[in-house]
Amino acid sequence: MRHLILAGFCALTLAACQSGSSKQASLGDQPQLSVPEGAQSVRVAADPMTVRSALVASATERGTIVIQDQPNMVVMERQLTGENPALDKQFGPSDNGNRVIRIRVRFTGAPCETLVVQDLAVINNVRTALEQSFVLPGNPNTLQSLQGLKNRAEQNSSCPPIVS
Repeated sequence: MRHLILAGFCALTLAACQSGSSKQASLGDQPQLSVPEGAQSVRVAADPMTVRSALVASATERGTIVIQDQPNMVVMERQLTGENPALDKQFGPSDNGNRVIRIRVRFTGAPCETLVVQDLAVINNVRTALEQSFVLPGNPNTLQSLQGLKNRAEQNSSCPPIVS
């Protein structure tokens, strides 16, 4: 009888250990990411699912439209309204449709370290036959937004901070 109880305890312990590693298993094979010129990146002490959840929640709170939500990528758009002579001069007018800023955030990693890569584009005449896309270099404002994502994801994670 004692051996049966010990065997049952061992089986429960093994099951608990295996269920604890299910988060790692659910990450699957993560894609390799490069950081193209003009893009911004940050390493986050959280798994990719936590990063994705923090990103989508933040976009929803701010009223930013999520147009693509995948396990390793979220694409958002924010419509630019009103006259913008500076953008008209640099990218031409958006006179046959709306102009948006499109933010693509890709991420990949392990349970406690995720690489996040963000790139931006201005889209003139979005969702029309005259749509034009122009890649934007990152700037201090967009880097601040990426740091905000890092902070939010790390607050929702039990991982130790990444030492740079």
